[in-house]
Amino acid sequence: MSAVHLNQSGPIATLHLDNPSKMNAFTLKMLADLAAHLDVIDRNTAIRAVKITAEGDRAFCTGADINDWGDLSAAEFARHWVRDGHRIFDRLARLSKPTLAVINGHAFGGGLELAAACDLRVMASGASLALPEAGVGIVAGWSGSQRLLRLLPEPMVKEMALFGNRIKADRAFAAGFVAAVGDDPNALADALLERAITLSPRAVEISKYMIHAANGEDRSAMIEALGSGAIAASDDRAEGVSAFRDKRKPTFSGL
Repeated sequence: MSAVHLNQSGPIATLHLDNPSKMNAFTLKMLADLAAHLDVIDRNTAIRAVKITAEGDRAFCTGADINDWGDLSAAEFARHWVRDGHRIFDRLARLSKPTLAVINGHAFGGGLELAAACDLRVMASGASLALPEAGVGIVAGWSGSQRLLRLLPEPMVKEMALFGNRIKADRAFAAGFVAAVGDDPNALADALLERAITLSPRAVEISKYMIHAANGEDRSAMIEALGSGAIAASDDRAEGVSAFRDKRKPTFSGL
């Protein structure tokens, strides 16, 4: 049974982490399920926004389940666990739809990296952020040393990764990492999402591509997506496809 559920309510899809006995820590199966759900979401035009939630109120996600990766060889750990997780979180970051993480409890390691891959975050007042990997002899492997540095000041990332400190919700808000903090983060998230789904889906998608192209989030792919979208709407593209199918020489108008 999956521990990552996909539910849809109208135009809003919810990805729900459901592994509370392990504080919603990721397993290999959960990563695979997340990847499959992201493919479904990206191809479903009825979905206009995505929310990520987690079971319980103790933890949003405390990272990766050590029982799943603890016995992997060095090669397996690097080639599969780290690279697969990184690829899946990149997939989340590059969804065409706006995404919002509801940090209902502690977000540590991979949980913090998951939240960082979303467009926005809201956070429970009592929750905290951490990069505790060095405490078990590893390092952040799902973009904690890369994407996170575009969202938080370098000293704050170092405070977590090098000194083992936790960042509380008020500091995360002051740093701009979360959009809102409160005792009911789900309500905060729903208010933001209800506004998002009133906007033009295509304008939101293109805006996201433009912002990602500017901040370095898969810049080359974003630039090509923007260019391809523009050319796909042209008369020349329609003429080129028509000529190919008719086996004739195209007559381009430049329009």
